[in-house]
Amino acid sequence: MSSPAIAVENLNFSWQPDKKILSHCNLAVPQGEFWMLLGTNGSGKSTLLRILAGLLTADSGTVELIQPVGFVFQNPDHQLVMPTVGADVAFGLVSERLPTPIIQQRVAEALGAVGLSNLARRPIYALSGGQKQRVAIAGAIARHCEVLLLDEPTALLDGDTQLDLVKQVQHLVKSRGMTALWVTHRLDELDFCDGAFLLENGRVVDQGDPQILKHRLQTTTV
Repeated sequence: MSSPAIAVENLNFSWQPDKKILSHCNLAVPQGEFWMLLGTNGSGKSTLLRILAGLLTADSGTVELIQPVGFVFQNPDHQLVMPTVGADVAFGLVSERLPTPIIQQRVAEALGAVGLSNLARRPIYALSGGQKQRVAIAGAIARHCEVLLLDEPTALLDGDTQLDLVKQVQHLVKSRGMTALWVTHRLDELDFCDGAFLLENGRVVDQGDPQILKHRLQTTTV
């Protein structure tokens, strides 16, 4: 069995000494699979994802991820910084100092992967919420990210667009061999992933088959 693409062991995090957000948290996501992380507000989902992305530092415990890692915020306006679609996808490649033809090739490939090839020159402000999220994902693809972390990416989208985006990520994982961890509280999104974790009070209390977990959660909330 191959090593997991994402591995968390005994992770602890507190904003204040008397208020633990994550407590002895453990999880592992297999390479090339699409997993979801569920939990109520305040369970620690977004905090955990930000630690995985390197945006926060845990108090203790270990985190291992295959690099490079891409992160998609709940609100894409918090991460899209350039005026046009193509320029924003290319922006993440600046630090790699690649030749211009290679950058153009990667941008075109990434936009094609998320179905936005015809929008390279479109201003960011003219995009829908779902299109903005796909631009953010394209940025990770252009950087050849192995792991994609998504923090409730459908929270600001309408129903049809929500399902379109989750299907898009499912397709990318399967077609490109990426690994994805998607934070959500929507049970219908479990229909598209390989596995799921349930986070309560800062630790994983259940995990495995998403349909079994979905049924348990539906039964306990009825």
